[in-house]
Amino acid sequence: MTHPRTSPATPGADTAADPLTDHAADTLTDHATGTGPRPAAGPSDPAPGTTSPGTTSPGTTSPGTTSPGTTSPGTTTLAAATPAELRDHVTAGLDDPARGWLRRALDEAAAHPGTHGPISVWELRIAEAGRRCGPEHADAARVLILHAARADAEALSRVYYQGTGAERRAVLYALPHLVPGPEGLPLVEDALRTNDTRLLTAAVGPYAARHLDAHQWRHAVLKCLFTGVPVDAVADLDHRAEGDSELARMLTDYAAERTAAGRTVPADLHRVLTLTDPPATPSAPAADHG
Repeated sequence: MTHPRTSPATPGADTAADPLTDHAADTLTDHATGTGPRPAAGPSDPAPGTTSPGTTSPGTTSPGTTSPGTTSPGTTTLAAATPAELRDHVTAGLDDPARGWLRRALDEAAAHPGTHGPISVWELRIAEAGRRCGPEHADAARVLILHAARADAEALSRVYYQGTGAERRAVLYALPHLVPGPEGLPLVEDALRTNDTRLLTAAVGPYAARHLDAHQWRHAVLKCLFTGVPVDAVADLDHRAEGDSELARMLTDYAAERTAAGRTVPADLHRVLTLTDPPATPSAPAADHG
């Protein structure tokens, strides 16, 4: 008896409807090359779309849980700090074994920055970072390893498409310093098609502010509003939103759609709308005290 053939399920497909995108692409396989996933980063890495306690420091603007006393830098620091600043910050919070592991990993990456065999040694260290440094320091450790390896756009793409969600975040945080031109935009665009809020937060950093065109950037802002990513994560928001009448129209339409559906309008939407044209934005109606 012959059995009907069935198509395999698409990995990483989102189940939630998103009016701003048609699919999510946070999978572990590079569909362009057919290569499989890289070694797992260890049980300490959170699953994509989740937030582990202690991933951000007090006072950061990124989404997620804040743990009092943690020494892990926030997302703004990850994207903007120099390697020296980031290394000083991270190593201060690691215990001796983790500090020694990170030092050796950075030395290896600096000594052997290219690809050796099927996978380079520094890529293996990126996969180990969660287990070796703990979830609160893993993102920063991975960014440092990418810096030490002097990863170019091709290497970053390989790590991104073959990596876990945590490894993808590190690539996005490292882009502003490692890729001066627009070659890394496909990675940002891929991240913006997901509903993983931590990946989205990493995607709308300084590299996106520098290289996304106006149309893409506007949709990135709306994607943040749709998924609940605070707009504080959007780099250069004040400058890029200023005087953007098309963004104002899109925000107004989105607010009207939510209101018509009986849903609340995110407070961040009003904030961004005010940025588009402060003098022309009507103030909220005064409360009726009867």
